[in-house]
Amino acid sequence: MRSWKILGLAGFVGVAASGVVIARAERRRRAYTPEQVRQRLLERHAAAATPTPPAPAEGAWP
Repeated sequence: MRSWKILGLAGFVGVAASGVVIARAERRRRAYTPEQVRQRLLERHAAAATPTPPAPAEGAWP
């Protein structure tokens, strides 16, 4: 019977720790102003839209 109590307590601690991590990430995300979010999105889009040169075939001489 005691093992069930320990297991339940461990589950409760795990759920509480997950909530703390989620709350911290949410606060960090909401700390950005709308302009900062827009700027970051534009930067990420520009980086994704830039074509990358194809990798050379393995064993090919430069």
